[in-house]
Amino acid sequence: MDLTNVRWRKASRSDDRGGACIELANVPHTVAVRDSKDPEGPKLVVARADFRRFATAVRGI
Repeated sequence: MDLTNVRWRKASRSDDRGGACIELANVPHTVAVRDSKDPEGPKLVVARADFRRFATAVRGI
């Protein structure tokens, strides 16, 4: 999947001091996730429903 021109945004729960930051991008039917400190590094692409379940579970921690 080509993620060259997607618009990345920092997750609202990310740390503003440069640590523990992820960025998200909405792509058709999926959500892409990357480490903000390594934007050229690996990216995860997951189905929206799966990401929604993950985010809900993480909020409960």
